[in-house]
Amino acid sequence: MANTPKNEETRTAVDEVNDTLTGLGAKVQENSRFIMYATCAVAVVVIAVLVYIYAFRQPGIQAANEALGQADMELLMGNDSIALAKYEQVADNHGYKAGDLASLNAAALLYKQGKYEEAIKRAKAYSASESIIGAAACSLEGDCYVNLKNYDEALACFKKAVKVSDNNPAYTPVFMLKQATVLHELKDYKAEAEVYEAINKDYPKYGPSMGIDIQKYIERAKALAAAK
Repeated sequence: MANTPKNEETRTAVDEVNDTLTGLGAKVQENSRFIMYATCAVAVVVIAVLVYIYAFRQPGIQAANEALGQADMELLMGNDSIALAKYEQVADNHGYKAGDLASLNAAALLYKQGKYEEAIKRAKAYSASESIIGAAACSLEGDCYVNLKNYDEALACFKKAVKVSDNNPAYTPVFMLKQATVLHELKDYKAEAEVYEAINKDYPKYGPSMGIDIQKYIERAKALAAAK
């Protein structure tokens, strides 16, 4: 009987160890289930992404590119009206890069036809991010506003074109000249002179290479500003 308490203590200690091991085993099983479910969930997401890319996105991109190519061919053949219709169809029915470019091409053709408001809508649909094409899109939109005599909007577009063009020595001065021209129309001669001076300072080779006497325009703007 003297050994009973000791045996009970021994059994109790063993039981506690067993309970602990059982608890750990249960937690491991629960964690294993969680990991399994999480892995399955990730797998489902990966499969969904792959299905989207290969079953929908890639065929969509290919179809859009083919439709854009057909419109380009019509333009190269001189069929502007047919090309415009096809560009607008691609822009309206396709996304991706092809739809983006189709919007810009349609805007250019609409501008050529003198349909400036329609051209603006198409130009706005183009995401102006690239330093050359994106800036040209902003400039085209500005040209439309100039023809509509909406000089404030035109000025905003040319300023954006200057910013997007990222100091490109071949294009940025062109957008700055357009900006200065609009400022002249708005009779903001001081700002006009500042733009011309910036061209001379930042792009000194541009004027001579294009046969433009920038200094002459600076002097004219300053004289007009002084006379106001």
